[in-house]
Amino acid sequence: MAAAQDGILEELRRLRARVPQLTGALAADADGLVLAQDTPGVDPEAVAALTEATRTLAAQLADETGQGDLRELLVRGVYGYVATYAAGPCAVVTLLAQDRVHLGRLHLEGRRAGARIGELVDSAVAEHTETTAKAPAKAAPARPRAARTSRAKPADTRATATAPSVARTTTES
Repeated sequence: MAAAQDGILEELRRLRARVPQLTGALAADADGLVLAQDTPGVDPEAVAALTEATRTLAAQLADETGQGDLRELLVRGVYGYVATYAAGPCAVVTLLAQDRVHLGRLHLEGRRAGARIGELVDSAVAEHTETTAKAPAKAAPARPRAARTSRAKPADTRATATAPSVARTTTES
């Protein structure tokens, strides 16, 4: 995953160069853990965790209203924007931008970066899955066995309930 993190960080830096009004960018996994970040002056772990919580609610809103899978989320504050874009099925890209950013450009570049980062994350996950599937299973360490002795089984002292017999008898009179 280290190679993927380097690629993700490089993509975030290129994105910030293409959109000068960006003040920060980060990629996080589906659990809200930071994969890579370029967010000076902002706590990336807090942003990633809040992004995940907000993304979860927005996904529920999109689903409940019949809009389908969540693709992006935009929050506008007094001083700028927080935009989150899907990055494949298991990651997101969150961008922080100044209020004067061109929203069309932000969306265009954010979606492109999300697609590229999604590919990087997906290939890293596939590589990890392949590696773990090919690795031989480690044998559990042998535990010393205690010497076996012959023991008589204790008698079963449980009372057994027998069902009353329901036999019909006929008598002739």
